[in-house]
Formats: sequence, C-alpha cells, structure tokens
Amino acid sequence: MNFEHLKVFYTAAKQKNFSKTAKILHLSQPSVSSQIQQLEESLNVKLFKRTTKKIDLTQAGEILFQSAEKILNLVSQTEREIAQFSGSIHGELIIGASVTIGEHILPYVLGLYKKQYPNVQIIMKIYNSEQIIKKLSNGEIQLAFIQSDISYPQFCQRPFLEDELVVITPYEWSHSILNDKNYFISQKELFSAPIILRESGSGTRRVIEEQLKRNNLDPDQLNIVLELENTESIKSAVESGMGISIISKVAVLKELRLKTLRQLSIQGIPLKRKFFTIYDDKKLTLPGETFLSFIYSYYKENLGGAKP
Repeated sequence: MNFEHLKVFYTAAKQKNFSKTAKILHLSQPSVSSQIQQLEESLNVKLFKRTTKKIDLTQAGEILFQSAEKILNLVSQTEREIAQFSGSIHGELIIGASVTIGEHILPYVLGLYKKQYPNVQIIMKIYNSEQIIKKLSNGEIQLAFIQSDISYPQFCQRPFLEDELVVITPYEWSHSILNDKNYFISQKELFSAPIILRESGSGTRRVIEEQLKRNNLDPDQLNIVLELENTESIKSAVESGMGISIISKVAVLKELRLKTLRQLSIQGIPLKRKFFTIYDDKKLTLPGETFLSFIYSYYKENLGGAKP
C-alpha cells in the first residue's frame, strides 16, 4: 500500500469531494483520481461510490478510513519524535491570519522564528475570521490567528495577546468632535459621525458590535458611510476626511506618530479584545507546535501576552 495514496484517500474521504481534496493537497484533480484508482487496484476493492455531486465511502472504504486515521497519526507522531531527537525541524507551516494580525502582528515574529528554524517553509494567508475557520476546518491551513472570541469547541483555542481598539479621526479635522480638543468621543457623537468599518464577518467588526450591544447600544444605528475589507484602505479613507473608524491601535502606531491620524476613546465603553490561536491538536505538525511555543514565549516576554 502506497503511503501517499493513503493520504490522498483519507483527505478525500473527509472532504467527500475530489476537487476540494486536490486544493488542500496542492494536487491536480486528475492526480487525485489517479491515486485513488491505483489504491483501489492495489487492494482490489472499490473504496468510493461516485455520483455527479459527491463521493461516499463503500463498506471497504469505511474500514480503510478507520485504519488510515490511526496510521497517519502514528506516522506524524513518529516524525515529531525523530525530528526532536535529531534536532532538525523542517516542513511546511501554513498559517491563516485575520487582517490586523497578519499585517501588523505576525510578520516580525515570523521573521524571528524563521531565523531559528530556517528549514521550515512558512506560508501565511490573510482572510477574515469566518473564512479562516472554514479553511482550518477543511485542512487548508494548520494554524489560525484571529481576533474573535467566539468559541470553537471542535478546536483548541488559546489567547496569545491583548489588543485595544481605538477611534481614529483625521489629525486636522474641523468636525465638532474635535472642538474641545479632548481625547474622548461621546456615545452620541459616535453615532452621529460618519464611520468607516470593516466588512461584516471580520473579527474587528464583530467586537465593535458586541461591545455596543453590551452597553445597550444598537450597532445598526451607526452612520456607516463605507465598508472596506482592508485596514490600509480604512486608514487612507479616514486620513482623507471621509469619516472616522474604529481600528486596532497596533495598526495605526505609525500614523499616530506621524500625526496623520488622531486617537480617541469612547466614553464609558472600553474596547479591548484578545487575539487567539486556534488549531486542531490532533493534526498539528512539529513546525506548528514549535511556532505556537515560540509565539507564546515571545509575547509573554515582550508584551505581557494575554491572560487566559
């Protein structure tokens, strides 16, 4: 029995779709079909019942699926132990990160990790939080980094850093919000000012809406003039005078220092959140394990980390 064929079979059995399997394993669909066919021929049984819309396991396929999971887990554990023994950690690490984390939090730490583990190939993809969880579920990424505190009981979920959201305005702005030159915006002013926000489904947007609801405020009443999927676009729109926004403070440190944007807090509403790592511990590779350990240690030593 070919081990690579077994991996393809196991993925296809979980996805029930050859095209999704091909995408996850970075193969062509004909290659997936061919490897499944070769495995069936070597075992002299049919493993899948094929229809036009999906594939289902045959009875023989069900038996192989149960054994395949045990075999793949055992091989993965063996590879971990050998790599730790030899002192050589290598392989591919595919990370999915939400916009704020992927653009402003992880790049520097990834660089430090790469210096310590040069044989690990790192790929980071940026999506919103909902997309990331879907890709983690279907195996397209190994580690998820998001800013939503929604519970995902099917995965391990752990905070690694605390973040503060702030209201940003153009530094020089004639709006009445800045007339008294203070560092706060009232709840009434927040709802009257034109506001630019991330798209629905983003972790930042969800935190804002949840915090407003906890303070008996209706987020649907915000005067949203523009929705954007990119943090840099939001900052540019605010700088142009189009409106205000609520954004991670770590994403605007440069603009605050250069005085192109001004930071305000909402009176009576603290906007703090935790950044989380989310993963399936049964499928975590050695590069994934070492990166988690690395990032927890780094933020604990340098920024205090996040309390569970």
